[in-house]
Amino acid sequence: MTTMPVRRRRWRNTAIGLSFLLPNFIGFLVLTLIPVGLLFYYAFTEWNVFGGATWTGLDNFRQMARDTTFWTALRNTLYYAAFHIPLTLAVSLGLALLLNRRLRGVAFFRAVAFFPYITSIVAIAQIWNMLFSPGYGPVNELLRWVGVDNPPGWTTSADWSMPAVIVVGVWRDMGYYMLLFLAGLQTIPAQLYEAARVDGASAWQRFRAVTLPGLRPTTFFITVLLTIGSFKVFDLILVMTNGGPGQSTLVLAQYIFRKGFEENQFGYASAVSIVLFAICLLVTVVQFVVNKRRSS
Repeated sequence: MTTMPVRRRRWRNTAIGLSFLLPNFIGFLVLTLIPVGLLFYYAFTEWNVFGGATWTGLDNFRQMARDTTFWTALRNTLYYAAFHIPLTLAVSLGLALLLNRRLRGVAFFRAVAFFPYITSIVAIAQIWNMLFSPGYGPVNELLRWVGVDNPPGWTTSADWSMPAVIVVGVWRDMGYYMLLFLAGLQTIPAQLYEAARVDGASAWQRFRAVTLPGLRPTTFFITVLLTIGSFKVFDLILVMTNGGPGQSTLVLAQYIFRKGFEENQFGYASAVSIVLFAICLLVTVVQFVVNKRRSS
């Protein structure tokens, strides 16, 4: 007599829980899962929005192997990621260590550091373009004041455009990852620092022996997020340089956008998207394996 009400109660609780999950699952299915599945199909077709998809097998990938613009975009993406990831890690960790102290107004400075992350990317790009202006920008004026006769052209120079974008990318992202590092720092027991001080450890030794090991899970999580974000960078470069000058800042995400929405080659754009997805997946798997070995 008592089992039926219990079963009904369990089924009711399960149905209530599923009803809360269902809207989010439907959104994920319609907006993410199905488009990703179609992406893998369209990568092997020749398709534009004005006609049906024609199966072409590996033709898109063969074309990609001969596409010099694709390889340029890939090199630029690797260039951006190789500098953006470690610089953002270092700067955000430094900010977190600096703002993890009981100082007057520390909440204000944390908010100031986080503010660029929530600011409109269009506003950020326009302001930094003015700062980097070769003729009247404050950055070059400062360089001239300290004695640099021929300061870089920054976003107007093929050699200096990517470093300029990396600087802005680090400046924009550091506040968000600073908050993650702050959360990780506050999980490290204060007793460990006190024991290290009693043993006579210096600030650098406490950082190496206590802070870095305590931040290992947080650092791994941030590294994975940074890696994925760096490889699929798009909006900052689109607004700041639009891939130029020439192709000096053209990255894979923007190349996919150009092929799909500007040149109407959605089949080829899907194939490039799969390559970008494979690169992100491969790097992430390597990071998981390395982290697991270090932890063990």
